[in-house]
Parts: sequence; C-alpha cells; structure tokens
Amino acid sequence: MNKIFSLLLSFSVVLLAACSKAPEDKAAHSAADTAETKKIVIASSGSDTDVWKFIATLPETKAAGLDLEVKNFNDYVAMNNATANKEVDLNAFQSYNYMQAYNAESKDKVAAVSTTYIEPMGIYSDKFKDVASIPAKATIAIPNDAANEARALSLLQTAGLIKLKADFNPIQGTTRDVIENPKQLQLKTIPMATAVRVKGDVDAIVLGNTLAMEGGLNALKDSIFRESIDQSTKLYVNLLVTAAGRENDPQLIKVGTLYHLPAVKKYVDEHFGGTKLDVNKPIEYLNAAE
Repeated sequence: MNKIFSLLLSFSVVLLAACSKAPEDKAAHSAADTAETKKIVIASSGSDTDVWKFIATLPETKAAGLDLEVKNFNDYVAMNNATANKEVDLNAFQSYNYMQAYNAESKDKVAAVSTTYIEPMGIYSDKFKDVASIPAKATIAIPNDAANEARALSLLQTAGLIKLKADFNPIQGTTRDVIENPKQLQLKTIPMATAVRVKGDVDAIVLGNTLAMEGGLNALKDSIFRESIDQSTKLYVNLLVTAAGRENDPQLIKVGTLYHLPAVKKYVDEHFGGTKLDVNKPIEYLNAAE
C-alpha cells in the first residue's frame, strides 16, 4: 500500500511540474517567434502605397521574417526627411534623379537600397491631340521640384518643343537652361500635389505617371507624348530608399527583393495598366548614368 501511495505521489509531482512549465514554454516560444520577425516601416505615396501594402500581405514576406508597416505620405520632401532622420526605415516613391536632387539640397542624406520600376513621364492636354497642334504662346505646366522640372524639360526637348543648353543638367536643370523656344511657350512651374487639378486650366501639362494615374490617366493611352523606356531614361528608375549608411542592411535588402516577386508583377500589371515596368538592376547600373 505504501508503495502504491509513493508511486501516485511521484506521478502527481511530475504532472504538476509539467503543468507549471507549459506556460513558460509557450511564452518562450512566443518570444522566439517575435525575435525572428523584423518590423520595417515603409513610407510611400499614391499607387506605390497600394503596391507595398499588397507586398506586406504576401506569404513570402512572412517567410522572410519581415513585418511591413506602410505609411502613406502626401509630401515627397517630408518623406525623404523622415527617412533620412530614421523616423521610417524605407521609402518608395522616387526616381534616381529625384534622390540625387534631394541629396544635393539637403544636409541629411538618403541612399538607394534597390531598384523597383520605371514609368514614363508624359505630356497631357485636354485641348490638343498631339504636340504639333500646341499653338504659339501656349501655357505648359511642369513640376516645380528640381528633379522633375529637369525631367519635364528633357521631355519637352525630346518632343521638339524647346531646345536646352548642351550641358543641361538632367538632375538640377531649370527653365533658365532653355536656349530656344520657337513657339514662345509659357512654361509654368507648379507644385505637383495640385497638378492634376489644374490640367484643364492650361494648354498642356507634364505629369509623372503616379500623379497621372491618380487623375485617372494612363501614360500609354492618354498622353499626347511620353518618354521612351530605354538607356536614355535610366536616371528615372524608381528606388527603394533608406537613410545614408543603412543601404547595406541585410533586412532592408530583403525588402527590396520582395518587389520583384512574380506575384507583385502580376498585381502591378493588373492594377496599373502596364505603366510600371519592373527594373531589377544593381544600383551601380544607375550610378553609371551620372
């Protein structure tokens, strides 16, 4: 009888020990799972916000140990400032030439982690069906930020409407670099945040594709002239960007690879009318464009 009692007592002690240990094991397992997941905050704008929110839901993102939080911004400079100051880990909205222009003007710097896509800038008009129809002294609105102003002027030159200095800076060039304007066009620089709203108030307007899409426009179908996608426009490849000094962070580089997943390409093609073309190139490819 004493032997049976001893066995029962031993069994009870083991059972109690196991029960008391279970919550600790569960807590430890939960902590391990949390430690394996890295939270990354991405600032973005417009259609890019939608793309990154989609990427955040993918099983490949979870498998990579990443938890992506996407914040929408309406101000491009504020987005770069937040990134440079490490208030967010990454941003996704700007082209290579825009990043270079920002760094030239800002004390705090940002750097490219990876390429994402390229999309054409276009000339749009509610009044004319082609650039040849644009009359003398017509008003054409162009972006007022350094990089996009230079890009718009390059596009107007390609369209045959103006001629620029031979040493025109494709990153920081301005309307002062126009040396020939045979139609005496009035080039009006405006904030891009209001661009689509004033489209009907001018004879033509130059828009980047993100802003055009926000206004219900498709560069391939609705522009009267647009950029070619080739070596001459590689300055305009879009980037995933972080604070200078963080561009070699392995976790951030992993985020960059997610953009080029087949599922993302399919999502972009289905939602943006073929106007965002995937570019999966090393950053050195862009450095050679300077």
